[in-house]
Formats: sequence, C-alpha cells, structure tokens
Amino acid sequence: MKRTPIVLGGTLAGLIGVLAFHTTPTRSGFTTVSGASAPSGSATGASPAPSRGSAGAAGATAGASRKPASASQPASTTRTATGAQVDYNFGILSVRVTVSGKKIVNVGIASLDDGGNPRSQMIDQGSIPILEQEALQAQSANIQGVSGASYTSAGFVQSLQSALQSLGV
Repeated sequence: MKRTPIVLGGTLAGLIGVLAFHTTPTRSGFTTVSGASAPSGSATGASPAPSRGSAGAAGATAGASRKPASASQPASTTRTATGAQVDYNFGILSVRVTVSGKKIVNVGIASLDDGGNPRSQMIDQGSIPILEQEALQAQSANIQGVSGASYTSAGFVQSLQSALQSLGV
C-alpha cells in the first residue's frame, strides 16, 4: 500500500518523458524516385552510370531499345542493365549494373523509394555501399547480406540477379 504512490508517480513520469521525446529526421545521401525509373531488365550500350540513382539517371534508359546480350558482341563492349524493381518490405529498389565483356565494372542504385521513412533511409545509407562493393568483388549476385539490413540485402540481391541475367552474365 505504501508503494502505490511511488509506482504510479514513476509510471506517470516515464510516460510523460516518452511522449515528450522528439527525434529529428535525418537526410540520406540517396535520392528517392517515385514512378520515374527505367524498365526492368533493360540493357543498353550506355556508359557507366553514377552509383546513386536520380530522376535524370533513372529516366536516361527509359526510351532506349532493349538489346539482348549475345555471343556475337565483342568482349570489350560496355553494357548497362537495370534490374527489376523489388519490393523489399520497406520500399522499392532497383539496381543498375554496368559490365564490360563479362566483368562487372559498376553497380549502383537505379531507383530507391522508401517512402521517406528515416529509419529505412539510415539503414539503406549504411548498407547499400557495402552491398555495391561486395557485388564488385564477387563479380556476381552471390554476395553476403549486411547484418541489420536483411530486407534491403535480399531486395538488392534479387534486383542485381535480374540485371545480370538480362546482360547474360
């Protein structure tokens, strides 16, 4: 009976503290794109794209014709493909891959839309550069996921695999 006022007072103080707590949203280094992205699996003879997606870069291959990868192309041909847009539970992403012959020379995000969720942006900002480096080192979509970014890693790998398949790598 003597502890009741202490417990109620502590509970009330804790509840007020939680309700008064405000966070500031952080800005990610990624540009989110809604609706303006390249068709999935498109392959072009374009030069390497920047590793971060933007509306201009995502729309650059939208009007280009699709060219399937074939054995008759010279080994030094540089080709770029955008993987399928993948819903990774916190948004939608697609990966752009540039290859020279059979070697992956650049991997980047073609489009990323996480709905402006600050936590998702923070996770993406930390994990996507690691995933890009792993793909370059592995020269395939057989890469390790990033701890704490399981959904982002799985979506990245799925889109990367789709882009590599469209390039015949």
